Amino acid sequence: MGRVMKIARRGFLFGSVALLGGVAFGWWRYATPHGNPLIAGLGEGEAALTPYVLIDAQGVTVIAPRAEMGQGVHTTLAALVAEEMDLDLTQIRVIHGPASAAYYNSAVLGEGVPFAPTDQSWIAETMRGAMDIPAKFLGFQITGGSSSIPDGFEKMRLAGAAARAALVQAAAKRLNLSADQFTTEAGHVIAPDGTRIPYTDLAVAAAQIDLAAEPPLKPRADWRLLGKTQPRVDMLGKVTGTARFASDLRLPGMRFATVRTNPRQGGAMNGFDDSVAKSVAGVERIVPLPNGVAVVATHTWAALQGAEAIAFDWGPAPYPATSAEISEVLRGSFTEARKDSTNRNDGDVDAVLTGDDWQAEYSVPYLAHATMEPMSSAALLKDGKLTIWSGNQLPTQILTEAQTLLGLPPEAVTVETTLMGGGFGRRAEMDIIRQTLIVAQAMEGTPVLVTWSREEDTTHDGYRPAAMARVRAKVDGGSLVAFDFATCSSAVVESQVGRLGYSVPGPDGTIVQGAWEQPYRFANHRVTGYRAPHMVPVGSWRSVGASQNAFFHETAIDELAHLAGIDPLEFRLTHIDDLPTRKVLEAVAEMSGWGTTAPGRAKGLAFCMSFGVPVAEVVEVENTPEGLRLTNIWAAADVGIALDPGNIEAQVQGAIVYGLSAAIRGEITLADGAVEQQNFWDYEPLRLSQCPPITTRILENQSHIRGIGEPGTPPIAPALGNAIFALNGQRLRDLPFAKSVSFA
Repeated sequence: MGRVMKIARRGFLFGSVALLGGVAFGWWRYATPHGNPLIAGLGEGEAALTPYVLIDAQGVTVIAPRAEMGQGVHTTLAALVAEEMDLDLTQIRVIHGPASAAYYNSAVLGEGVPFAPTDQSWIAETMRGAMDIPAKFLGFQITGGSSSIPDGFEKMRLAGAAARAALVQAAAKRLNLSADQFTTEAGHVIAPDGTRIPYTDLAVAAAQIDLAAEPPLKPRADWRLLGKTQPRVDMLGKVTGTARFASDLRLPGMRFATVRTNPRQGGAMNGFDDSVAKSVAGVERIVPLPNGVAVVATHTWAALQGAEAIAFDWGPAPYPATSAEISEVLRGSFTEARKDSTNRNDGDVDAVLTGDDWQAEYSVPYLAHATMEPMSSAALLKDGKLTIWSGNQLPTQILTEAQTLLGLPPEAVTVETTLMGGGFGRRAEMDIIRQTLIVAQAMEGTPVLVTWSREEDTTHDGYRPAAMARVRAKVDGGSLVAFDFATCSSAVVESQVGRLGYSVPGPDGTIVQGAWEQPYRFANHRVTGYRAPHMVPVGSWRSVGASQNAFFHETAIDELAHLAGIDPLEFRLTHIDDLPTRKVLEAVAEMSGWGTTAPGRAKGLAFCMSFGVPVAEVVEVENTPEGLRLTNIWAAADVGIALDPGNIEAQVQGAIVYGLSAAIRGEITLADGAVEQQNFWDYEPLRLSQCPPITTRILENQSHIRGIGEPGTPPIAPALGNAIFALNGQRLRDLPFAKSVSFA
């Protein structure tokens, strides 16, 4: 398998290095690169040394293969390249790469292998490595699954090392000297006599160099940038308001559009009356869409007013019309016929558990992504060519959508992936992309910016699934001797991937994500996933299945610890043998002063391993005359290698705030088939005054590097619920908590 991965890594390099190995045609296709998408667009004096490094007269540009949606990934990906090229971050520009299979994500499929992250066996490691093969054939350029850094850690460093090696060889050839006599520093190749040759002077010649071997990477002891907090490359633009998002785009002659589609998602539009809308000043055209319309106007406000003036005849929902009915469908799905997976079945649970043993039922509602920037996208179709500007997490899929809807070949489509005001999985959807393409075709020759209202966004999401869990367990002598965890929800992969036009056979791992792979060791331990029918469209929400299963799992573990009469921290440590997990639990205990609490306050603990990252969190709460108040939060996480500690800290804090918003008030409900929540006033995030200090600690005890965008979210809801129980003795088994507790 080592040879498989070496060739996989080499697939994006150039020259003979990329063509090593393989006789069979299928293997040869896999082992060779997709090609450098930058070469076709090069101008005079420009050189694309790899798909990730472009050099022109102005300097070095790093091509980021992943989208920047606030998580700081462009800074870290650029630092990986800069480290190997002996550059400072101030010496490079960073842009998002074009839509191309050359930027495929090989790490994103790794989450789907049927091996727990703690399983480091030969077969588990082999299977994870083999995921690069289908990933390359699929060619998905996707940002998600906390995979950007694991995917780019070697790719981007190798891109930088290859560029540096080629520049050095170009200098050696120019001066007729041996390459090993040269060094590099601050964007220059330095000759033995001290002559400094700028990278910009060598780039074109370097692009013609064939590397005979894979260049070595810097040892960690020599890192200058990596491992240290770096200033964000997108910081200045965002602070000054000059950063460009899709909704900021303005082009000559541009028109502005918004959409209205059936609020009962998937329901038909039987008809509409737009006579009043056409009289709204600025409205120019009404474009039919599947299940709705787009209103095109001279400015966005006119489009919004025009849309409000249309009278629609909407068809019924193709799913149960109310939240209560959906809950009944979930309860009725715990059947043998609906069983989707049993990823974990240690010992013999049925032989140990009886009907008299402890049991509990838990539930969570649908949740919206509620990104700060509502969905927006712009496009221009002219002379058989399409340019689309969109903050999106899956640019290669846009090529497929353009071919399907407009009949355009990929080479006729340019995708400009802009910055995003949040993604969380929402911008991997193609709904607004399809609408924008239809409007662009109707307005051929005119650029059009499509902007959803906040209300359209909240009511037309691919939601975090509503879910339920049933847990049975038995405690004996302070030990958990049997643990039977059953969880049920609609399938995220079935729903989301189905909307993209694909199908994935077999069990849906998102149903049991954050449950089966937890590093607990119980003698009798079963985790079963039940697939509820497809109902309301569901999708990837920050931390996906772990967001609900951690709440179910860690609330149950806390209940069982109290049932056993054992401290919740000690109870967990007793049943966990994974060293990195134990260390994050010990770290958060030390940080929070676990076991000591100020008068009138209480602490709750929870843990979850998601996306391979063990995270432990402690929440402290107190009662006040105004309601329950959060006073402190502590979090410890292990990412294996902390490339940018400051950014990791920010991601953990952001994930906690996101999770708290959902735990306290987050809820999407349905009436008459339509989502009831409309905007932030009734889908309310955590307020600044409600957010307590959050202290983090980043550990590096894992053998693999991991991403951090999502793992901070799952433990926070159960930690808060466990703290509420410790304070008031009130055990909350259903989210959101504000339905049962008043918060200050």
